[in-house]
Amino acid sequence: MINAYSANGSLKTLAPADALRQLSPDVVWIDLLEPTSREDSYVEGLLGVPIPTREDMKDIEPSSRLYIEGGSVFMTASLVAGADGPNPGLTDVAFILTGNRLVTVRYASPKSFRLFIDAFGRANETMDHATTLLARLLETIADRTAEILEQAADGIDKMSTDIFLNRGKRRPPQFLEGKLAEIAQFHRLVGKVRDSLNSLSRLLTFLSNTPSMCQSQTDDTLCRTVAHDIETLSEHATFVAGNIAFLLDASLGLINVEQNAIIKIFSIASVVFLPPTLVASIYGMNFQFMPELGWQLGYPLAILGMLLSAIIPFFFFRWKGWL
Repeated sequence: MINAYSANGSLKTLAPADALRQLSPDVVWIDLLEPTSREDSYVEGLLGVPIPTREDMKDIEPSSRLYIEGGSVFMTASLVAGADGPNPGLTDVAFILTGNRLVTVRYASPKSFRLFIDAFGRANETMDHATTLLARLLETIADRTAEILEQAADGIDKMSTDIFLNRGKRRPPQFLEGKLAEIAQFHRLVGKVRDSLNSLSRLLTFLSNTPSMCQSQTDDTLCRTVAHDIETLSEHATFVAGNIAFLLDASLGLINVEQNAIIKIFSIASVVFLPPTLVASIYGMNFQFMPELGWQLGYPLAILGMLLSAIIPFFFFRWKGWL
């Protein structure tokens, strides 16, 4: 799909079947969402610049993701997609500055793009420059990334409360094991956010040194502000990742404590019942000469001995605080 946006936010969807051979001068943004090879060729014909394919955007070499060719600036960043769902991931998005137009190529729909498109038409300022548009789009991406981190931090804080502050409440035996899966989900999400922030940091460093951005003091200042925000978010993401690591270690420790408590119960039970078993085993022997077998009170005394041999260790363990 090819969406063309003018400076006032109006949208026009283009298709290769259109007879259009030249874009209107007021078109400042062309957004390609899951483009086909035919749509790529169509846009290349309109703009005269190569459009990166999905395979091109997956290249991890900085020289293949950030470069200037023929006066056009090509940049690729990894953005978080599906952060509100059960399977968050990264999607590569290409940003191309060519002339006074911004071209984006993406094969997913991060929420930051939807938020920016919704606010594009309501913006007070007229974004008739591609650099201004890109700077505002990157600002929206940074804001959305901050929102993802805040949601993750809130979820981790709530989980910490469930694990530690509500220990006195009755919980199912598999409660902590279930929390491990949630911790792993948060770990995956924050890991994707950190990868995305690193990618955006490299892109903004490269962008701030390009001739296109240096021509506008306002856009350059905004770009550097967003870069500072990205740096701050990276530090916060590291802090959140540390909290997740602590929560994981603490949960595993609590699981070990609960398992040890169960093993301790069985160990104490075996020690308590071992002396009575010994007494019963002795008097269960079939020897001919056992004086106690002839006693009239032999059986009650044997029962009493077994009870005392069980009760004494039990109270000894209670006195020691092992129960």
